[in-house]
Amino acid sequence: MLSFDAVALRCGGRLLFSDASFTVHRGFKIGLIGANGVGKSSLLRLILGELENDSGEFSLIPNAVVAHVAQETPAGKSAAIEYVMDGDAEFRELERVLHRGFAAGGRRLDEAQARFEAIGGYATRARAARLMSGLGFGAGDADRPLNEFSGGWRMRLNLARALMCRSDLLLLDEPTNHLDLDAVIWLQEWLAGYEGTLLLISHDRDFLDAVVDRVLHIENSTVTLYTGNYSDFEAKRAELLAQRNAEAAKQQREIARVQSFIDRFKAKATKAKQAQSRMKTLARMTVIAQAHVDSPLDFRFAAPAKLPAPLLQVEEARVVLGHKVILDQVNLSLMPGDRFALVGRNGAGKSTLMKLLSGQYAPDTGHWRPAPDLSIGYFAQHALEQLHAGESALAHISALDPGATERDLRSFLGGFGFSGDRVFEPIDSFSGGEKARLVLAMLIYQRPNLLLLDEPTNHLDLDMRFALARALQDYTGALLLVSHDRYLLRAVSDELLLVEDQCVTPFPGDLDDYRQRSRERSRERSRERPGGGGGEGGETNASGSPRDQRRAAADRRTRLRPLQNAVRKAELEIERLHARMLEIEQGLADPGLYQDPAGPARLGALSSERDRIARSLVAAETEWLSHSEALELAELEEALPEPIGDR
Repeated sequence: MLSFDAVALRCGGRLLFSDASFTVHRGFKIGLIGANGVGKSSLLRLILGELENDSGEFSLIPNAVVAHVAQETPAGKSAAIEYVMDGDAEFRELERVLHRGFAAGGRRLDEAQARFEAIGGYATRARAARLMSGLGFGAGDADRPLNEFSGGWRMRLNLARALMCRSDLLLLDEPTNHLDLDAVIWLQEWLAGYEGTLLLISHDRDFLDAVVDRVLHIENSTVTLYTGNYSDFEAKRAELLAQRNAEAAKQQREIARVQSFIDRFKAKATKAKQAQSRMKTLARMTVIAQAHVDSPLDFRFAAPAKLPAPLLQVEEARVVLGHKVILDQVNLSLMPGDRFALVGRNGAGKSTLMKLLSGQYAPDTGHWRPAPDLSIGYFAQHALEQLHAGESALAHISALDPGATERDLRSFLGGFGFSGDRVFEPIDSFSGGEKARLVLAMLIYQRPNLLLLDEPTNHLDLDMRFALARALQDYTGALLLVSHDRYLLRAVSDELLLVEDQCVTPFPGDLDDYRQRSRERSRERSRERPGGGGGEGGETNASGSPRDQRRAAADRRTRLRPLQNAVRKAELEIERLHARMLEIEQGLADPGLYQDPAGPARLGALSSERDRIARSLVAAETEWLSHSEALELAELEEALPEPIGDR
């Protein structure tokens, strides 16, 4: 599919990487990782033909259909679903041929009709509707014009359009940045069943683990291809780093620190489901910590000056925007040490709740009662806009504490990756990730006792996400977090709050339970098929006698039962493999494994088994998705109207 032979690439005179040699075969699903600015996006642009390599040879198989997400969306009056359907270029071409009806003796028309049926042309609108539904669009969005959607929703339309393409190669550059958790879960499962070749840039380790089977790592101008998912990469990288004598002592200190946190958590956990979920992540942290010991990012939250209890109380609060009630009867009492993660579909009111808690929104009814010593640190989705163009990172921090010495401030900024003359440079030249790091640095410097973090990981690379998770674990104030990064949610939150139907209620389960709930809701929405045609709700009119209708229903159940059984069988296999994977991860997380002289042999055996289990999981999840899609398609076909060409 793709071949790189000693490829070097420069951008603006700066060498991104050199001597890159690797081959990407059909069906590979590759996670492209590395710190911000190392050349990940540039590599995708090279494949798209937007950049040229400086040396070496790069080739892509002839006539390959390549799909990628456009950065801009036309703001016209075309219906959203028509824009998404445009992603299937062959369907559109065949549709034009069939509508015009031109052919020599009818031969081309017959060929076009046969090909149209072969590619499932009559189900294309339903396929586009399922993509939109999975990405969070509502039932009435399919026929809305493009110019009615905001920038974030237009990016979702661009993503849906890219997925609509029946591509040989799919290139995705941080596709989860504009998605909520439900849409991330849906996209993860869609990509697991994608049959083409995938190159994916992402900083979400859970997402990478579930989707990719190889990792392409760019570091120090070198490109290395690893086999396995992201966790496999971390384990291999940890093993390599463990062999460096200079790093050994630092690794052991990090392992001891993580183990201390695990022990402290065990002593205080009271919720069984959340505790079990949290321990899965903490068990992995020993291995993960080793994979990040050489990261320059290392910061901590200083203890808040005061910790009143409660910090904030919200009583019977209602928030109305325009004429619409967004939240109603909200009751929350936040105490030091509380750690909540907000979950719920996009638009349910999570960001509105954050603004209510921060004091930006006053409740229309009810009460917002802050403690006298409440100090809020609020990272909003558009937090980067608070930075001042033309000013340096040092100037931003100095403005918060004019009496601090330059030495102390530079030392503080160093923990966030700003060192040397970089602290003096105007932020105009900063990347999105660097700006996000600076905003977090400013927030942390002020020592808040209530942290409200609304999608803080957008723009952050994997090292910074890990550093943030580690710092938040030792934070002593109250924390409310909205994020689509499930690793971060598991690592730092103790309880989930569900925002849905204007209410805020505790969710009785962990993230795995929420994922299952999200999958079931997604299937329900797919059956409703917004914009899919076939009448309201996608149902056709019933006809015949009651006896005939009962017989038809029984026949339908008989036809669908094998697919339903196959889906259930695949689900049971996935559960079994996940249970074994957890046992292996717990073994890898045992600090004794890295101290025992026989540890390397055991590490090798566990790593090999995890490779095998990971491959089996990918196969099982692919099989589940295949059966699930076949079941959904069968159910849709039951409701589809008669094709136009057959009337």
